[in-house]
Amino acid sequence: MLQVPFIRQNKELVLERLAVKNFKETNLVDEVIALDDQRKKLTLEYDETQAQVNSLSKEIGKLMGQGKKEEGEAMRNQVNELKERLAPVNEALNATEKELLDTLVKLPNLPSTLVPVGKTPEDNVVVRQQGEIPALHAGAVPHWDLTKKYDLIDFELGNKITGSGFPVYKNKGARLQRAMIQYFLDYNINAGYTEFAPPYMVNEASAFGTGQLPDKEGQMYHATEDNFFLIPTAEVPLTNLYRDEILKDADLPIRMTGYTPCFRREAGSYGKDVRGLNRLHQFDKVELVQLTHPDKSYEVLDEMVAHVESLLQSLQLPYRILRLCGGDMSFTSALTYDFEVYSAAQQKWLEVSSVSNFESYQSNRCKIRFKEGNGKPQLVHTLNGSSLALPRIMACILENNQHEEGINIPAVLQAYFGAGKI
Repeated sequence: MLQVPFIRQNKELVLERLAVKNFKETNLVDEVIALDDQRKKLTLEYDETQAQVNSLSKEIGKLMGQGKKEEGEAMRNQVNELKERLAPVNEALNATEKELLDTLVKLPNLPSTLVPVGKTPEDNVVVRQQGEIPALHAGAVPHWDLTKKYDLIDFELGNKITGSGFPVYKNKGARLQRAMIQYFLDYNINAGYTEFAPPYMVNEASAFGTGQLPDKEGQMYHATEDNFFLIPTAEVPLTNLYRDEILKDADLPIRMTGYTPCFRREAGSYGKDVRGLNRLHQFDKVELVQLTHPDKSYEVLDEMVAHVESLLQSLQLPYRILRLCGGDMSFTSALTYDFEVYSAAQQKWLEVSSVSNFESYQSNRCKIRFKEGNGKPQLVHTLNGSSLALPRIMACILENNQHEEGINIPAVLQAYFGAGKI
C-alpha cells in the first residue's frame, strides 16, 4: 500500500510510474488526495470541538467548587451540545478513513526505475541465459509420459480424489519430491536463512497484509465458515510473522525460508500449457523472505537473485533470468526477476521462480517497522523469492535427464534421493 504523504508530495511521479505499470485508473490518485483533505478537515473539526469540551469541563468543576451552580449547569448544557456535535463528526471521520483505505488499496505498488516499459511477457528483458540445452535421444517424451512410464505421478488418481491440478506423487516420484524439498531447505539454511514451518491457512488480515486481498480473491481457496484462506505461497505467513511489530535496526536483515504446499485456483487456466506439472492447483514450494533496511533492499534483491541462480546451477539445468516489464509485474511488486528453465522435451521455457522487491508496499499494510536508535519508526522493505517451486523443476529434471535406460538424478540430489537414477 502506498503512503498518502508520498502520493500528496509526488503526485506527478506517482502518475508517471503508474503509467509504466499500464495502470488505467489514475483518477484514484486524485480521489486519495481529496479523501485525505476531507479526513484532515474532519479531524481538525473533531479535535477543536473535543478541545472545547475538555476546556469547558474543567471550568464546570471550578464553577461548582465556587458554588456557582447556575453558571456551571449552563456550561454543562453547552458541553452536552458540543458532545452531540462530536458524534456525527466522528461518524463521518470513520467513514472517510474507511473510504480512503478502500481507495488506497486499489493502487498498485509503483515500479522501480529499473523496470522496462512494456505490456506483455514478450516485452520482458532477458538479463542472462546460462546452461547447455540438452539434445535428447530420438525416443524422448514429455514428463507426463515419463511419470506414467516409471510410475512416479498419477494425474488420473488425483483427478478422482480431488480434481484436475491435484496430482498424486508416488514411489520414486514422491521420494524425488521429498529429496528436492530437503535439498532446497538445506541450501537456503546454509546461506544464512532461518527455517520456519508456518500454517497453511491464514486469516484475512494476513492475506491483506501481503497484498493477496483485495487483489487476488479469485485465485485463493477460501474456507468461508472460518474466513481462512489456503496460502498461495509461504510468502504470506512468513511475512506476517512480523505484522504489527517494531524491530530494532540491529535485527535487520531478517532472512526466512520455509517449505509449504501452495494452493491456487488459477481460474481460467486451460489448454496444452497446463498439461502435466505445468500448472497445478496444489504444488510444493520452498520460499525465501527477507525484511531489510530500505537503503539496502536492492542490494538484497541482487543477493537473492544470485542465490536462486546458484541453486539452479547446482541442479545443472539450463536457465534464463528475465527482468519483468511494467505490464507483466504483480500488483504488489516494485521490481521482479523471473527464472525460467528450459524443458527439452516440450521445447519451451518454464517459469520456476520469481524474486521480487516490494519496497514498503507490504510493510505499510502489515505495519512492520524498525527503529534506528531513538529515531521514529520506519517501514522495512520486504522481498521474497521462490527457491524453488517444485513442479516445473521436477518436469525439467525428468525430461532433460532422460535416456534410453532411465532418468539420471542430478548429482546434488543423489544423496537425498538415495540413488543415481530412476
